[in-house]
Amino acid sequence: MKIQANAALLLIDMQSGINHPKLGRRNNPHAEFQMARLLAAWRATKRPVIHVRHFSRSPDSVFWPEQSGVDYQADFMPVDGEAELRKHTPDAFCANPLESWLRMDSITQLVIVGVVTNNSVESTARSGGNLGFEVLVPHDACFTFDQADFFGNPHTAEEVHAMSLGNLHGEYATVVSTVEILDALMRG
Repeated sequence: MKIQANAALLLIDMQSGINHPKLGRRNNPHAEFQMARLLAAWRATKRPVIHVRHFSRSPDSVFWPEQSGVDYQADFMPVDGEAELRKHTPDAFCANPLESWLRMDSITQLVIVGVVTNNSVESTARSGGNLGFEVLVPHDACFTFDQADFFGNPHTAEEVHAMSLGNLHGEYATVVSTVEILDALMRG
């Protein structure tokens, strides 16, 4: 695997609301640490970083505007020169200038991290892959929550996470580890 000199890091929905207890039990307790490692590496190598923030249209959402849940988490605040994108749907490409930004800067490779694996991460990765971008999703730099399937059967966050990554790998994205990406950066 090679990481392109202008590969973009997309940080999806790293907002305070994602830590709300009402969302339940999650997997990957070290996901934020892995995201922070990738963010530091992107900043150190001066690669493009895009912060994607969700503004929900539902008043009961943890990302409803007008409350603190919509704010960035302290460790994932944008710095000067980093792009910010607001979205109202899970997919960061939907009704947004993301594709045109990437194409304007000749960016063809995306590394997508953040939350929630089976929601915003998966939908954004699917669109990116469908649009012809090379998408990498580090499995240890995203997470999800316990939830029931359509038929009401409960599934652990680990199961939901694994199924979502399985949906992506090989079809829309390449699922890798954070270490694999960092090692590829070091090799140049």
